[in-house]
Amino acid sequence: MTDISGSANNVVRAALLKIGADAVLATADSLDLRAHSKVSAVVGVPLRQLQQRRDVEAFATSAPIAAVKGLLEVMALAPLERIIGLLGDHADTPNYEQLSAAVDEMLATESTNNDVIAVLAFAVGDAFPAAPYCRRLLAEREEFALPELPDVAAPSVLAPPREVSAEIREQRKNRREEEKRRKKSASTARPQRTSRPKTVAPPRSEINAAMPTIADVPEVRRRALLTPLESARFDADHPLAGTVLVVDVDFDAHDPEQPEVTSKERPALVVAASNEALLVRAIYSNSSPTRSIFGPWRRVGLDHVSYVDDVRVIVANEHPETLHRLAVLTTAEWNTLF
Repeated sequence: MTDISGSANNVVRAALLKIGADAVLATADSLDLRAHSKVSAVVGVPLRQLQQRRDVEAFATSAPIAAVKGLLEVMALAPLERIIGLLGDHADTPNYEQLSAAVDEMLATESTNNDVIAVLAFAVGDAFPAAPYCRRLLAEREEFALPELPDVAAPSVLAPPREVSAEIREQRKNRREEEKRRKKSASTARPQRTSRPKTVAPPRSEINAAMPTIADVPEVRRRALLTPLESARFDADHPLAGTVLVVDVDFDAHDPEQPEVTSKERPALVVAASNEALLVRAIYSNSSPTRSIFGPWRRVGLDHVSYVDDVRVIVANEHPETLHRLAVLTTAEWNTLF
């Protein structure tokens, strides 16, 4: 069995193996992966290979995690909407009992174990606030137990060198010599070209003065790429996008020494927003594998080197007029993070 407490990416990969080849291939076959579709190569190429080769085990264990998570997200979309509806007001931050009850209610209706596994694993992979409870359900319920990831050796792209006979080498040599003789005879028979008067080029300074410089070209602010679920809920062009706020961010896990403390106020960069909630990347004082240095930390008013997390979390936007705003990132600062 896969270690549920380990890497979130391994949970996502093992979930596809648990769901089974038939269901995974049926979902892959339903995708439009033609060259003109809006799918990045790192996702589209492995998925097209899956459609052609039909090897779910190799895809789940060795394909880029972006492709694996993308396919799992498609499988999780419909059941995730159902479980969100069942959770109601607790959908953003359910506790374990609420999530477990919603799963039971799903299974009692039209949902299958595969639907639930897709939702739980997708929530773990995308670091939902309820991810620890999703891990617990995957670990505690036998019907959701994820298999061990197999070791799949990557196919070698190097073919053994072919032996070439002496006769073929001699033929190749003769062809090369004949090609040289033909080119030489063709060059000597070519008529001399008549020379034309040269035109005087304008001074380089005049050319440079007429051409726009890099400074003349305005920098374009990159648009944050959202998942289908995020796009349905948030607006990437919201006025708050690009603003650094101080918000209350939930902890990833509970501290056993302080079980009553579940969140902390910290600076965060707004990626997208709606009237009800904000999609943010939290900013921390310590580095980690999922965090990169936050270049404008000094300009926005922070008193120490800070790191912005790649993981996006949802926080409430119930009283936008009371939000503590630190600064708005410039286009250049924003583009270094996206």
